[in-house]
Amino acid sequence: MKIKKILILIIAGVIGIVLSVFASLALGSRNVGLREVIDALFNGSSESFNALVVRERIPRTVFSIIAGASLGVSGALMQAITRNPVADPSILGVNTGASLFVVSGIAFFQINTAGEYIWFALAGAALTAVFVYRIGSMGYGGATPIKLALAGAATSVALSSLVSAVILPRTDVMNAFRFWQVGSVGGATWDGILKVSPFLLVGLVMGILAAPALNALALGDDVATGLGVKTGMVRIVGALAGVLLCGATTALAGPIGFVGLMIPHMIRLVCGPNMRYIIPMSAVGGAILLTISDVIGRLIGNPGELEAGIVTAFLGAPILIMIAMRAKVRAL
Repeated sequence: MKIKKILILIIAGVIGIVLSVFASLALGSRNVGLREVIDALFNGSSESFNALVVRERIPRTVFSIIAGASLGVSGALMQAITRNPVADPSILGVNTGASLFVVSGIAFFQINTAGEYIWFALAGAALTAVFVYRIGSMGYGGATPIKLALAGAATSVALSSLVSAVILPRTDVMNAFRFWQVGSVGGATWDGILKVSPFLLVGLVMGILAAPALNALALGDDVATGLGVKTGMVRIVGALAGVLLCGATTALAGPIGFVGLMIPHMIRLVCGPNMRYIIPMSAVGGAILLTISDVIGRLIGNPGELEAGIVTAFLGAPILIMIAMRAKVRAL
């Protein structure tokens, strides 16, 4: 990429983050003006009602940024290691696997803290990712994009039915997590953010470090091996990073879909196939998308709110249809 285009993208990303953060702090069931937002952020002595509203929205805004960035990078990594333009934690069933384990932990092991949710979600996401990849690798041709997408869709449907089977007979579990199932950042707390942050940071660092090897992997396994890349290890590291990012996010936010599909695809159209640009820009784009989706949900559902997962699904469905119609799904 040319330096000029990189600078434009960086400036656009910074502006997008700033505007989405302001929108998240200012808009909702009660709208707050710019001056009042600034006063609430930088004047700790202010005790007005609007200042309290803004401060209550800060954890939600911070988690929206973190979760969106994590889902964007997770989608970029999964698309790279599978060479599948429609790979995404939700389409491959990884989010649903994390959901099943969290719900099962609540129902059968009485887990009730963010730290416990994380471990169950990571285990479910990892096992589902391995299962889908193994199923998609069976038969002639190995793990083709179409086979992986079909395996992920079938697995997601099956796991969703198991989630329903666990929840329906248990009204306490259903009441606690009926909104969590569609994906929401509204329940974010500083305690939960602090507990998921180490997992997300490790996943992001692993993804960035794996970017050069993922570029080689895009040339094909034979070429990558000739360049000295250990393709199996690269896929393991990339998959582990993706699972850490989407599993930890799902533990707190629920299964938010389509962020990891839309953002890397659009970034790739602008930045090209270089993962060293796609990964950080997918983080920025995912953060903006999820934060704005949360704001849209609040405005549409006012005085209540529409969960961010519903908004991202509504926005993502046309993107998926466009990819299916225009892209050669066999490989990136």
